Amino acid sequence: MAATPRDWTVFRVGLTGGIASGKSTVAGMFAALGVPVIDTDVIAREVVAPGTPGLAAVSAAFGREVLLPDGGLDRRRLRSLVFDDAGRRRRLEAILHPRILERMESLSATAGGPYQVLVIPLLLESGLRGRVDRVLVVDCSESVQRTRLTVRDGESAASADRILAAQLDRQARLEGADDVVANAGTLEDLRRRVLELHGNYLRAAAGLQSTASTNTGGVKGTA
Repeated sequence: MAATPRDWTVFRVGLTGGIASGKSTVAGMFAALGVPVIDTDVIAREVVAPGTPGLAAVSAAFGREVLLPDGGLDRRRLRSLVFDDAGRRRRLEAILHPRILERMESLSATAGGPYQVLVIPLLLESGLRGRVDRVLVVDCSESVQRTRLTVRDGESAASADRILAAQLDRQARLEGADDVVANAGTLEDLRRRVLELHGNYLRAAAGLQSTASTNTGGVKGTA
């Protein structure tokens, strides 16, 4: 599923999943194994930090009402403006997505590692599948997501339902996956699955490097 032409050299895993599915927990487990993790949620905050061109563009598009008194972005206010308005949402995406992707590619180019994990919550919805070699979906039931949204994030039941309804449905997400982490058990269950996938990805990355070396006429080194 790699893009054509493939413009990266390291094996890349796109980690995605519904809101409150456990993506950050899984990403942290990969990071603990020494795998470079690039999180587009973190990047999304960086590109609209105070004083950035991204924040200036958002303010120009949606007005100063989306700014906090200290000049930072009022994310809750912005989310309420675009959530049910497809036109506004596309306008916001047109501002943010190119900046996020440019930064993601810049970080990936210098992160190294045997392989990389790119955390992209809207990987399948945004047509970005071609930017990774493999899609890993973190999955849990909608009832678990709903509980986490209300208990952990303080959303009302109605708000949680609206958020879940706006996302790609669970079955479609699973159909788009190459690999799945079922986040329905204990942390130890989760860790065992991550270790299993880590071994798989190391082998896939080694195979990619071997193929690249053969195609370029290089000599494969020994470890």
